[in-house]
Amino acid sequence: MNRQKVIFQDLGLCEYKKAWDYQEQLLGENVRRKSIIRNLQLAADKSHLPEGYAESEQDQPEHYLLFVEHPPVYTLGKNGNTGNLLINEEERTIKGIEYFHTNRGGDITFHGAQQIVGYPILDLEKFETDIGIYLNKIEEVIIRTLADYGINGNRSPGETGVWIEPEVKGKERKICAIGVRTSRWITMHGFAFNVNTDLRYFDFIIPCGISNKRVTSLEKELGYQVDMEEVKMKVKRHFEKVFDVELISED
Repeated sequence: MNRQKVIFQDLGLCEYKKAWDYQEQLLGENVRRKSIIRNLQLAADKSHLPEGYAESEQDQPEHYLLFVEHPPVYTLGKNGNTGNLLINEEERTIKGIEYFHTNRGGDITFHGAQQIVGYPILDLEKFETDIGIYLNKIEEVIIRTLADYGINGNRSPGETGVWIEPEVKGKERKICAIGVRTSRWITMHGFAFNVNTDLRYFDFIIPCGISNKRVTSLEKELGYQVDMEEVKMKVKRHFEKVFDVELISED
């Protein structure tokens, strides 16, 4: 069986709302394609095809993996607790931090420079229709990337994301947050992997709504700044292996 092809795009530094709108656009196009294919399967002949049908619309939904860095921004999941944002609008404005209440899962997190934010737009009907398995695979991508640097990344039972020493009380620290949304089994949003991220921004939130646990970065764990492009290449390689896909670059 041929591996699924995934279009890779590195959006560089991009405002959060612009990247969110782009994800919504890609998801919407894929939902439309899926609807047309379903109607094709149900139609007895072309007289029953939906209005406006064109031959090119028979294409299968396209998978994407987007990489991006955002200017400083706090994002809250759709069912997140606003009380986990510890500074008011005036303070955020002074510090130059945006804020969005999003439609993803999870609670509050921070996005900023030197953080790899990954947004997979995948049709899980071409993989496995199980959100738990999907989240587990994203975690595995980051765990394998950390292993390349000699760091033992792990999972924390009941808490999505990738952690270091989650089993040692008082030393638990999160290095990658994950929050997703699906529509018709097509995913959006994704993960935020702290590489050389300025961790001081996390002081003004309760990250992921989890008290008494710290946030860390690859730089902090290694004791030196890491080359972002090198880390991106490792994440991409492990994404291909874990999801058994072929990335096709469209930078």
